[in-house]
Amino acid sequence: MNRQDLVAKIAAEAGITKKAANLALNSVVDGVTLALEKGDKVSLVGFGTFKVIKRNARTGVNPQTKAKINIAARNVPVFKAGKKLKDAVK
Repeated sequence: MNRQDLVAKIAAEAGITKKAANLALNSVVDGVTLALEKGDKVSLVGFGTFKVIKRNARTGVNPQTKAKINIAARNVPVFKAGKKLKDAVK
C-alpha cells in the first residue's frame, strides 16, 4: 500500500474527500515528525511507539575496498510495534 492507497482508504472509511484525507494524513505525519525533532516520544496505543535513539559512533568497513571508516554518532528515529499490530501480523 502506498500513500495514495492509504489516502483513498481513509477517505472511504471516514466518508470524507480524498483532499481532506490527505490533509489529515499530512497532519499526522507532520505531528509525529515535529515531536521526534523535539526529542519527544509518540505512542499510539495498540499500534506502536515512535522515538529517537542516539546511535554511537563506530568503525565500519567499506565492502569494496575493505578500508576501515569512521561512522559518526547520530540520532535515528525508531518504531516499536504495539501488541495489537504484532498480533495482527502473525
